[in-house]
Amino acid sequence: MFHKTESSKGTFLEQTKAAREERALEKKRESSTILIQANIRGWLCRVKFARKIINDFDSIIADVPEDNSKLQFKPAVEIYHQTLRLLLIWRKSRDKERFPKLCHYIVATLDSDSPKFSYVGVALNKDYVLRWISHMNDILWICCEYLNDLKPEFASDTKSIVLYLHVLVSFTSTNTWNVLKNKNMEVLKSGMNQLCANLMGQLFHKGFYLVLKNLLLRGLGRIKIIFKNVSLSAILTLSLRPLIAANYSDKLMTIFLINILSIPGLIQHLQTLSPESIMTICNHRLFSRSLELLSSPQAMRIVFNTLEGSYALCLLANLIQLAFIERHTTFKEICFPTFTVVVTGLLESCQNYVVSKQSTLTHWHPVLGWFAQPMDPSLHSAMPHVKIQLHLLWNIEIIQILLGNSLSVLVAGSEPPGQSLSPTQNSFSSTNFFRKVLENRGSRTTTQRSYRTLGSPEVHRIVLICSMYHTALNTLTQLQLDILTGLCYQNSMLYDLWLFLCSLGQFCGMKPFLDLLAFNTKCSAPEFQMLQLFGDCMAHYVTILDDMEMYEQQNPFKLNDFVSMSNFLNVFLYKAVLGNLFDFKTIHNNSLFGSLHTLLMLLYRRDCRRNYTPQGHWLIKDIRVSTFIADLEKGRRAPQLLLQTMPHIIPHEDRVRLFRKHITNEKTVLGLTESACASPQSTLITVHRNRIVEDGYRQLALLPSQSLKGVIRVRFINEQGLDEAGIDQDGVFKEFLEESIKRVFDPSLNLFKATSEERLYPSPTSAVQDNHLQLFEFVGRMLGKAVYEGIVVDVPFASFFLSQVSGQTAQVLYSCVDELPSLDPALYRSLSYVKHYEGDVADLDLTFSVDEDSMGKIVTHELVPGGRAVQVTNENKINYIHLMAHFRMHVQIKDQTAAFIRGFRSIVNPDWLTLFSTPELQRLISGDNVPLDLKDLRKNCQYYGGFHDSHRVIGWLWDILEKDFTKDEKGMFLKFVTSCSKPPLLGFAHLEPPFSIRCVEVGDDEDTGDTIGSVFRGFFTIRKKDPQNRLPTSSTCFNLLKLPNYQKKSTLREKLRYAVTCNTGFELS
Repeated sequence: MFHKTESSKGTFLEQTKAAREERALEKKRESSTILIQANIRGWLCRVKFARKIINDFDSIIADVPEDNSKLQFKPAVEIYHQTLRLLLIWRKSRDKERFPKLCHYIVATLDSDSPKFSYVGVALNKDYVLRWISHMNDILWICCEYLNDLKPEFASDTKSIVLYLHVLVSFTSTNTWNVLKNKNMEVLKSGMNQLCANLMGQLFHKGFYLVLKNLLLRGLGRIKIIFKNVSLSAILTLSLRPLIAANYSDKLMTIFLINILSIPGLIQHLQTLSPESIMTICNHRLFSRSLELLSSPQAMRIVFNTLEGSYALCLLANLIQLAFIERHTTFKEICFPTFTVVVTGLLESCQNYVVSKQSTLTHWHPVLGWFAQPMDPSLHSAMPHVKIQLHLLWNIEIIQILLGNSLSVLVAGSEPPGQSLSPTQNSFSSTNFFRKVLENRGSRTTTQRSYRTLGSPEVHRIVLICSMYHTALNTLTQLQLDILTGLCYQNSMLYDLWLFLCSLGQFCGMKPFLDLLAFNTKCSAPEFQMLQLFGDCMAHYVTILDDMEMYEQQNPFKLNDFVSMSNFLNVFLYKAVLGNLFDFKTIHNNSLFGSLHTLLMLLYRRDCRRNYTPQGHWLIKDIRVSTFIADLEKGRRAPQLLLQTMPHIIPHEDRVRLFRKHITNEKTVLGLTESACASPQSTLITVHRNRIVEDGYRQLALLPSQSLKGVIRVRFINEQGLDEAGIDQDGVFKEFLEESIKRVFDPSLNLFKATSEERLYPSPTSAVQDNHLQLFEFVGRMLGKAVYEGIVVDVPFASFFLSQVSGQTAQVLYSCVDELPSLDPALYRSLSYVKHYEGDVADLDLTFSVDEDSMGKIVTHELVPGGRAVQVTNENKINYIHLMAHFRMHVQIKDQTAAFIRGFRSIVNPDWLTLFSTPELQRLISGDNVPLDLKDLRKNCQYYGGFHDSHRVIGWLWDILEKDFTKDEKGMFLKFVTSCSKPPLLGFAHLEPPFSIRCVEVGDDEDTGDTIGSVFRGFFTIRKKDPQNRLPTSSTCFNLLKLPNYQKKSTLREKLRYAVTCNTGFELS
């Protein structure tokens, strides 16, 4: 019973709880319904209210006519109340058509002089003034929000931009408020100005400058500029008002620089579209104020760290153009040190992010090259404008103000170190050219010349300005050529800088610079940057300088200036390297060494090609060659570096000995020399006289380089198919080598062509030969073998081709034009005519293309892509000249040249070739191009078979050679005996085997050498009869002349001349 009662109680409690929860839920539903209904009613009320506000606003401000005179003004307070209500419900997207109407209207009311209708009249009522200020802040910031979204490239947006800018300009200044022009209202003007300042201050704190910056970037950051005069002028006016209000405080100036003056090309566009804005900038002294701020290191860091590289570059470009605009006024006063320090600082800051190589972390910049920061894509289109601005830094007028005027004053009355030399007045010798010049000058004057010192104020000014341009060269990597051109060809600046350097001490200030280098081994001192700038500019100048300008016109640089300059560079670098003043580990990356060394080698190559220096000028007289070579063998770094970079400082003969020593050492390492333990392996080839090239190519072309460097034995087969007498070690191979080379270099084979001066170079049409590139490689190997063995061959090469073989064309600033005369003097004259043409080059109707007659067909080659449509003008003619020279000397024969060099360098180590200049390499190949020195030959001659130096026949022989033989016949005689027509490079003392003459009594087939009888008869000149039917013979393998004991001098003369002119080889008898 009790169980049932407990069950009923539980059920009752559950039902009661459920009922309670149901009632609570119902109550909650009712509350939610009421709340929803209230919200809906509220929303409907707000919508109705908003609709009423909008309808009321639309009714009170209808479309505003373009002509404000037709506009019917309504009381400003009424408009104010309606606008207040509108702003309470303002939505950006919904009201984008309505808000411009309000802007048009309130701007139009400013033309009214009645406080009742002018919108600013509301602020004249003390009951509304505070609320009106807040209200206007809202309106002005809404204008800014719309400006942030508008795109200037759309015409409709452009109109809106002009409108909103007009509103901002009109309500942040009282200048257009006609209501204040009433006499009764003038007392309120100061208060209204303060009110405007308050409005501008509120905008500033909300980010007004950022709005203007983004707007300017959208309008100016493109190739085609969208903004018109009105917009640009308004933006500049608005950007200046906070500055003026804050009296150009450092904080506001910093923000102005970061947001406004860093806009790419801003000053250029203002000058083009809104010249009156430039006048405003000048009147407010923004240029000088900006420089004064940035001259503070802290301010510079803040500005650069905020902008980073690309925009800092844009700021620099704008400052440079402002300097150019004010070049006749303010710039002259602040160009040094303020402008110089600021420009250098900005360039150095950018330079920290410039890298020399591409990597995954770098980005390409059209001005700075590979850059360690990403570039804003919007800047790409604006960079052409920035480049134009940057070019003003090396404009002739800016350079003159910064550097030219100061240099002109400092060098006024100065003389260059020495007198001018004509091309023919350079044959004198001197142990020290500078010393002679100074002694001569000292003898003419009674007072010693005074020199300027590094660190003095006038020198320091030049140094810092040069340092600025040096920094520009290293930072603006893609404009280096333009900078160098600007510095080199503006009046006499470069020449004045040279005279200034000469005024720093004896020998162009060598001792002060060396002393400074001893304390500043990193070469970071600005004095070295000045020296480096001079080196870079001078190297560029010399590269462009043609022979007529350098050797004939000599304006402004005289030949003697180049002599003095090269002497300074030669001695300075020698002493710096020898004194360990450069870090040997990083010397090849040292910019000072690189700059001066490049200029030195340019001057040296010019002198090698066409002499302008005294004899022995390039030698360092202090060097004892024996000590120098001993230091080399000990592995000392300084002599090694000097030999690698400046081999010309030691005599040519000693370099040839070093070259031969390198080869001897290599042969020893490769086991190619005779030793007591073993003999080197040799290669035997069989060659038919009528197929010398074919047989040689077939047997030697694929021979490994190491084998070809070893002994090559040659067996000749004569025209009858019989073996020629004997196989020698060197002589027959020398003859084979010379004959092979003679045939492959014959122009009729079309592997090589001859210039008008009979100099050889690869034929552009050699492809008609089968396997022509393999043949070129074989020829290169054969010539390399000749050089390797010290065999001279009569092959005169065009100097431009030898420069490529020696690797000089790969050097920085190599000029094709310099060596063009060695290929085509007529083309060189034509290009020189184009270069110096005083009229419009376009009148010559040239294009960047060249027509070539190839196998009877005219083929057009374009020097640049689309070159046949690119006209040559005064602006691009220098580029055309260099491209034309490069095409003729490199492009046309690049495959043939590469194959030849590949073969040549497989035998001769290219590092060894750096010992020689181009003419010296020709001498290495062809021997000394000097007449046969009979005295040297006779001094080093050995006699056999009874002959001696006092023998009657020997006396006749030397007398005939000296008096009766022509120069060509003397060469034939030498070739007859040694197989080479030119004397050895170091004289006959180095001819191996020595030159010998032997008296012969019998025919060659019976000749068994010297016997007691033959020697006795030869010594006493006893002979039964005159051997007039016999000819002199030779064994070229031993450099041996076999000479019968003739009884008459006339017989000797006749037989000898006949023998040497026939040149029939070993079997002549």
